Amino acid sequence: MTEVSAATGLPASARGSSARGVRAGARFGSWLPTWGLIMTKLLEQRKRRGLMIVVALLTLGLPVLVLGLRLLFHVFDPKSYGPAGSPSVFAALCNPMAQFGFIAAAALGTSVGTTDLTDGVFRHLVVTGRSRLALYLARIPAGLSILLPLVAVAFAMVCLVTSYESTPQPASISVNGVSVPASLDQSQLNAWAQRHPRQEAAALAGPGPDEPGLAGPAPDQSSSPASMLSADYTASERTQLNPPVNEMAKIGLWLELEIGVGFLIGLGLGSLLGQRTVSTVLMIVLQIIVTPILANSAIPYFLNGQRLDVGVALDQLRPAGLAPGTGPHGPGRVLFGGRGVLNIPPMPTWAMISVIVGWAVGWSVIGAWRMATRDT
Repeated sequence: MTEVSAATGLPASARGSSARGVRAGARFGSWLPTWGLIMTKLLEQRKRRGLMIVVALLTLGLPVLVLGLRLLFHVFDPKSYGPAGSPSVFAALCNPMAQFGFIAAAALGTSVGTTDLTDGVFRHLVVTGRSRLALYLARIPAGLSILLPLVAVAFAMVCLVTSYESTPQPASISVNGVSVPASLDQSQLNAWAQRHPRQEAAALAGPGPDEPGLAGPAPDQSSSPASMLSADYTASERTQLNPPVNEMAKIGLWLELEIGVGFLIGLGLGSLLGQRTVSTVLMIVLQIIVTPILANSAIPYFLNGQRLDVGVALDQLRPAGLAPGTGPHGPGRVLFGGRGVLNIPPMPTWAMISVIVGWAVGWSVIGAWRMATRDT
């Protein structure tokens, strides 16, 4: 005989099914996205082959093309073409990788933020009882799981070629034509200067009128000789030596941060506007037009407004291996050892962090709010 509950009048098997249904419904309506929902959003984007090809080209295309050609040229004609890896090539690749990676991340973010609307399935997802917040949050790990590995592979390729396919690192570097031992810290550089006063004077004198000098700001005559020599020595190391491992790690983390922030902003903007094309164009305009204008010249009475741009804050955070500090305000030391290439006075570290976090979190909140209040 079937056991019947005196309290509910239902068979025991029905009570078990009802309890399981309540638990499943609670999970289904939770604001936390399930693993299945995240994988569904990931599969939706992977099926968009045109978008995936564009994202892969913008992240992997440049280093594969440049390094591949340099390797081939060196193999077939080593006398005319040097090794594929060099400090200048490393910086020349990482900086555009950040620019193109931000655009790729923004394009993917706007696509992820508008997929349900353009496919006409948003109403069906809402009718099923899924939490709208869970629908939005599931898009973040789904999109980042596409972008971050691509950036990591591209950057690892650049690091490997720079480390193993370049000329042996010299034991000394040239500072304004004066040979100085490489890899000296501040105390060791000061000790070398005390032992070689003539070489120090020649290094501080700078290049002659017919000699090319280092790309950088004019030396500040009010600075002490030790600080001026240290600045020239550091700039020479960045152009003549491969970045050390810890500097490469900082650059890799900065690249991932740049791409992650671009994706979060694009996702929030796409969810707010509901139109992929308009959102993508606005993100490109921000990265290519607005940010360079705000970073290159100080606008009277609007300096703090310029600093509110996330591109300006990310550029100030740029690690020292990518930023020679060519601005008139000199190499401003900030978090991660960065020396931003801004032509405006740098903002305090706490303000820079607040701007980056504010853009990422703020646009995520805006996108989630718009999805929660959108009419079906």
